[in-house]
Formats: sequence, structure tokens, C-alpha cells
Amino acid sequence: MKPMITVVSLGPGSPELMTLQTVQALQKARRLILRTSRHSVSSWLEENGIGFDSLDAWYDRYDDFDALHSAIARHLWEQAQSSPITYAVMDASSDGSVAELSAQCPEDGTLTLMPGLSMTDVYLSELPDARARIHGLRTLPSTSCATARHDPRLPLLITELDSPVLAGEVKLWLGDLYNEESNVVFFPSRVKAHRRPISIQLMELDRQHGYDHTCAVYVPASPLDQRNRFCFDDLLEVMALLRGENGCPWDREQTHKSLRKFLLEEAYEAAGAIDEEDPDHLADELGDVLLQVVFHASVGESHGEFSIGDVTTAICRKMIYRHAQIFGTDQCATAKDDADNWESLKKVDKGHHTQSEVLADVSRTLPSLTRAHKVQKKAAQVGFDWSAPLEALPKVHEEADEVRAELEAGRDPAEELGDLLFSCVNVTRLSGLDAERLLELATEKFIRRFSAMENLIKCDGKSLEGLTLSEMDVYWNQVKSAQRS
Repeated sequence: MKPMITVVSLGPGSPELMTLQTVQALQKARRLILRTSRHSVSSWLEENGIGFDSLDAWYDRYDDFDALHSAIARHLWEQAQSSPITYAVMDASSDGSVAELSAQCPEDGTLTLMPGLSMTDVYLSELPDARARIHGLRTLPSTSCATARHDPRLPLLITELDSPVLAGEVKLWLGDLYNEESNVVFFPSRVKAHRRPISIQLMELDRQHGYDHTCAVYVPASPLDQRNRFCFDDLLEVMALLRGENGCPWDREQTHKSLRKFLLEEAYEAAGAIDEEDPDHLADELGDVLLQVVFHASVGESHGEFSIGDVTTAICRKMIYRHAQIFGTDQCATAKDDADNWESLKKVDKGHHTQSEVLADVSRTLPSLTRAHKVQKKAAQVGFDWSAPLEALPKVHEEADEVRAELEAGRDPAEELGDLLFSCVNVTRLSGLDAERLLELATEKFIRRFSAMENLIKCDGKSLEGLTLSEMDVYWNQVKSAQRS
């Protein structure tokens, strides 16, 4: 026979709140299975002589709800092979096991969901302030919170807080979006007795009594000025306000070109925070970088060019396309394979037919040493490269000799000096190092040594201005020897 499962919603607790269709389905059920007997309807079923099984014992068999829901669905479809099943849950619209029943439904199976009174309707009807039933309400089962993204400007109802541990996890998740002193509405258990909802602070969410699957929490919408934690949507709202009609004059008059320098500055400051290994400073600087991205998107949208949605679409599309080993069918066993695959897909994506086009595509706005490094690396992709730094080192000597020749002849050495720098980048790259970073470190070392030299000169009662280069060199070598030792 074809497996058949009918899902009915028992509602928030009282049998009077069941629909007539649900009551008739329960009375006619050939085999009735309750997700849990911890529901006041179970007493009504017993009083009316309606037999049922429950899955209460299953809760202790699994470590998480995803595994539980999947196992319940498999079990029910197996049972339905021999007899039609009527499966009763509190609210089918938000029940994870019902979602799994739909996902696992066999080709010849029939899954029927009967409408019923949702828990959301009941919870909202019991809110102390009727004005709190705001348009835009989002409902989430507690087990989905960890992976959910929420806009705190919208009201939120979280259901199925069936344990203090789960309530604690939800509290921590909400703590990333709301102040811990924020007022929320807690709906106590409805299993044994119907207690009215109570207003508590968010920090108290896991300190209540008698948690079960009928417990829930309502979190009202929270505007910007009532929070000290913020999300990406908040940043977009702040930018819209700043560039709006009554916003900041400076923000409103900015263009892509006027903001260009700030984007570069913030990127370098974020790099500096990385070097400092200070997570708090890095988070702050990355926020400044993100602000620039949102700022440019706002400017683009005001001119009908592009929006933040175009920005996120472009980068997601690029990451999905260039990670074909994750989102497609390509196979990459190593990090090198990943990098090679990225480059080949990038070449196709940009319509490059020659390696010269690949080299020319390296951005001219990069720092010169960095651009040289990238150009050399891309030339190496087709074998135009030395195999080791020692093989590239003679080129440095060759270019240095050509610089000497230009200087001795009284000619402009600019071109040869550029070749010398380029050849030095080659040796650096083949050594697995970053020329930009090495020059930065060398400059910092020079500043430290110069400062130490000047201090030595002052200790001898002299000044820099009164010494010749040879005399300074004596102090320089003293500092150099001391630092090396």
C-alpha cells in the first residue's frame, strides 16, 4: 500500500482551540502518534477513548534536534508502509519533524497537512500590550536560532524553549543583538496549567521555572537608540539616515572619487591592526573598511549606478563560480590545486585569451612592489620564471652593474634602477617573502637605528649637524653591532 501520513496541529493546549477538522481526524485515525504526550489534549484523548502512541522516549536518544527530527521522519514513513498514520504536533507550521517528513516523503507517499491554530496567534493574543503585535513579526523555533540572521528592528517570537540550557543558548544569541537589560515577554509552560506571560529582562531568560516545548519568548522591536549592539542592516540604516534629506551635509556631498583616499587609508589601518595582533583594534578598523563599502554603495544607489545588493551579489557570484570544487563538480586535492583552479576560472571569467592580458589586468593602483610581485607570479604560471632565488640573484648583480654604468656615464639611471628593483622583487618572491613587507620592516629598522645613533651622539655632547658623514658612520656602526649582538 502507498504510505500515507496526515499531520494535525493540536494547538496551544486547550482542546477547545482545536479545529473541528482536527478533532474529526483524531477520532477517525487508524493509528495516532503524538510527538509528545506532554500536551493537555492527551488527557482529552484518553477521556474520549482515543488510543495513541507518543515519541516522548525518543528525546533522550539523540544529541540534537536535527538528528531527532530526521529519525522521527524515517520512523513515521516506515510505519506508514503498513498503515496510514495520523501524526499530531503542537504547531505543524514550525515543527522540525514535519519539515523532515516533507523532505523524506517517498515518491509514492502522500503527506497531508491540516491547518490549525498556530502558536504564534495564541502567543500574540496574550501579549500584555496589544500594540506590540507589530507588522513584520518573525517566528523562529529555538533550535534554529544558532544559524539564523535577524534584524532587531523587527519583533521576534522564539518558540519551543524546552530546557534552561536551550534558553541559555537563545539568550547568548540574542545578546549579540540586544542589551541584556532589554525587556522581553516570557510565555511559561502550558502543559499542566495555563499561566499568563510575564515581562522579564533578557538576562533572566534561562532562570525561569518549568521549561518545556510550550514555552516561548517575545522580543519586541528595538530601534537603534535603544541598543549598543548592531548588525549589518543597522549599518545600512545609519548610512541612509546620514545621506538622507535631513542627514549630514558632508556625507551627502561625497562622491566615489572624494572617498577613494579614505578607502585606501582604512585598508592600510586595518593591515596595521593585523600586524599589532590586537583583535579589538582589528574589529574596529574592519568596521571602518566596511563603512567605506556601504558608503560607496549608497553613493552608487543615489546616482542609479548600483546598490549594496549588487555588491553582495557580485562577490557571492564570484566566490561560487571560482570555487567550483565546492559548489560544482571540480576536484581539488590540495591548496595549490585550489589556487590553480581559481586562476583558470578567473581567466575564463574575464575573457583573457593570452597570458599578456592576464599580466596587464593586474591593477595599476596596487603598491608598485606588490604589483611587480603579482605580475611575476602570473608570468610564472606559464613557466617564465627561475626555479630558485639563487638562480635569480645574478640578475640583481647584472642590473646593479647597469645602474653603475649609467651613473658613471652621467646619464639618467631611472630605468635601470627600476629594473634593479624589479629583479630584487624576483629574488624576494622566489624566497617566499613579500617585498612590500620587507621594505616596510627595513624602513622601521632604519628609523630605530637612526634614533639610537642620534642618542649616542647626544650622549657624547655632540649634534648631528656638527658631524660629517664619516663621523656619523662610526656611531652608526656602533649601533649596528650592538643591535646585532
